[in-house]
Amino acid sequence: MSDNVQEKLESLLRVQRVIPPTAEAKAASYIQDYDAAYRQSIADPEAFWDQAAKELEWFSPWQRVLEWDYPWAKWFVGATCNITSNCLDRHVKTWRRNKVAVIWVGEQGEERVFTYAELFRQVNRCANGLKSLGLRQGDLVTIYLPKIPEQIVAMLACARLGIIHSVVYSGFSAPALATRIQDAEARVVITADVGYDRGKPSNLKEVVDQAIATCGTVEKVIVVRREQPGIPLSSPKEIDWQTWLDDKPATCEAVPLDAEAPLYFLYTSGTTGKPKGVVHVHGGYMVGTYLTTKYVFNLRDEDVYFCVADPGWVTGHSYIVYGPLLNGATILTAEGKPDYPNPGRWWRLIERYGVSIFYTTPTAIRLLMKYGEEWPKKYDLSTLRTLGSVGEPINPEAWEWFHRVTGGTCPIMDTWWQTETGMILVTPLPSMPLKPGSASRPFLGIEADVVDREGKSLPPNAGGFAVIKKPWPAMMRTIYKDPDRYRAYWNIIPNCYTAGDVCRKDEDGYFWFMGRADDVIKVAGNRIGTAEVESALVSHQAVAEAAVIGKPHKTAGEAIKAFVILKHGQQGNSELIQALKDQVKKELGKIAVPQEIDLVTSLPKTRSGKIMRRVLKAKELGQDPGDISTLEE
Repeated sequence: MSDNVQEKLESLLRVQRVIPPTAEAKAASYIQDYDAAYRQSIADPEAFWDQAAKELEWFSPWQRVLEWDYPWAKWFVGATCNITSNCLDRHVKTWRRNKVAVIWVGEQGEERVFTYAELFRQVNRCANGLKSLGLRQGDLVTIYLPKIPEQIVAMLACARLGIIHSVVYSGFSAPALATRIQDAEARVVITADVGYDRGKPSNLKEVVDQAIATCGTVEKVIVVRREQPGIPLSSPKEIDWQTWLDDKPATCEAVPLDAEAPLYFLYTSGTTGKPKGVVHVHGGYMVGTYLTTKYVFNLRDEDVYFCVADPGWVTGHSYIVYGPLLNGATILTAEGKPDYPNPGRWWRLIERYGVSIFYTTPTAIRLLMKYGEEWPKKYDLSTLRTLGSVGEPINPEAWEWFHRVTGGTCPIMDTWWQTETGMILVTPLPSMPLKPGSASRPFLGIEADVVDREGKSLPPNAGGFAVIKKPWPAMMRTIYKDPDRYRAYWNIIPNCYTAGDVCRKDEDGYFWFMGRADDVIKVAGNRIGTAEVESALVSHQAVAEAAVIGKPHKTAGEAIKAFVILKHGQQGNSELIQALKDQVKKELGKIAVPQEIDLVTSLPKTRSGKIMRRVLKAKELGQDPGDISTLEE
């Protein structure tokens, strides 16, 4: 993280619009008075989380809610639990037994539906299959599957036995997969013959074959065969998923685990160096994802909840699999891209399944913006009640578009959190007034702030570092095999978790994220966040998406360069480029106007949709981009 962000960080974006909650949203919310609930939660966070944990089932109780030996935390000390007991067993003992848990839609329109009872049976069979391979608590399984139901089943089956799972997104290359298998020392890999992307199969089994050639710990490879006839498998190391589970019993008791027992490792890419294995555990992660899913989305039994993430990323872990299942939700999950076979794909699914909660990304919203409003207008979206955004700051123009095309009444939960945090930390609640482009206020029990390099709180609208001042239940416990890398998050600023994002708080305490600290641009002594310039560009009616970087400049220190994707039907020319510069000048002032604007057809993004500005900058300056294993293309 750049040291020189300690100089004054200019915040140029000003959004005046405030959208009050509808009477219906406020009346239906679990938390109707945020200010009072937040004050109470911060006055005694341990009592707050203690009460939340008591909504779930535990094999044995905790002696202490929190043991905090800076920077190491243990939550629900001495308790035993198993997250799958609360995701499955707790529900199959009630009327939810026959409630739909998961609806899966394939890229070609195939549908598979699992009730809680059926998901319970499938997970138990898979857990018994894992036991038959000699796996036991503390072993690790790498899951390299496309977005199919077996991915969820395998995760839960591992967790049921105390086996650690490491889900690797199925778009990763063989070297990237091998790095993650080697670091985690996986004994088993679960994969599929193929995944599908825009109608084309990708050979996942071939990727696994290449990867495990350098991974001596792998004993077995389980293969879900989707295509007919099935690809040949070499016995005894390779096993067909269906054959493996056919004779396995549908009962398997969840193993009582210490609350601090590892649940999963999830590898997230740093700017340089090898990917880091973030470690999350059963107890605290369970409580944090349960409560945030419930309160942020105001989740009710009658809802159909559609999150577009992939369980290969943390959003899929926390808000497709664990958080919603802990709440007994009906989850819709769909394989494929939002604009394949046409840009109506997600809108059609919302209409078909009566989706009431829709959680997506700013990147996807801007992609759909590119195709215009006629696509969402083709479909009945009246069942939608709550919207969500995750992954990076959502610019006000995209916020307004998303709000408008979905009916103009659904509150948008613009959530800020990270792989490392495990759960949402800064977010609106449906009962709160909303400001387009702001992640609003800290979640209950979370003490967040904007500070300078010394950790001093900054006045309203002064840009600085986003930090969390107290531990929270779903926080990562360490970086696997690299505790120093974990400590670094807590050592940048004294006594704070430093997320790496720059931010400002306005007069009402609303957080406005301005980009990554490493992406801040210094122009003539002024420090400017990338998100604000990008928002100004996207506010032009011709622009679908934008990314900005800083380039060395002889007199100004750095100059801003912008890369812009136009909406469909827009023609790029010198007049438009000047109009874009004028738009930035109007929105932010002369200091933020890009010196150069390139019109492009794509931007480098991670497979979870975040723009990789450092890759743009490295290419522009002829430098090494560092670790690009998460790059989509």
